[in-house]
Amino acid sequence: TSRSHAIFSITVERSELGEGDVQHVRMGKLQLVDLAGSERQSKTQASGQRLKEATKINLSLSVLGNVISALVDGKSTHIPYRNSKLTRLLQDSLGGNSKTVMCATISPADSNYMETDITLRYASVLRIS
Repeated sequence: TSRSHAIFSITVERSELGEGDVQHVRMGKLQLVDLAGSERQSKTQASGQRLKEATKINLSLSVLGNVISALVDGKSTHIPYRNSKLTRLLQDSLGGNSKTVMCATISPADSNYMETDITLRYASVLRIS
């Protein structure tokens, strides 16, 4: 089975004529994003296509973390949105005039302690912003 991120976008536009027949357009956008979980190769023993998928997923999650860190820092002059397809697609939702909410799902299993810890650390960075 293929593993990937999923993005569902809804865009709503409202147009009205203002004073002097000037058209005003308001736009709203809602993006629901399901990020694929990161995997440790040593734990999954992934190989072939599954290893390639896991590597790409982990890289895109890392770039997303870098973008979020740069946004939270506030001192960065460059936000690396272009470093992955995921961050390019989410650029409008992460920066500028937007609100972002993250819901992290974790496992209660002892065997997933490391993954749970990483997920909670990742989510805590967003909580600060």
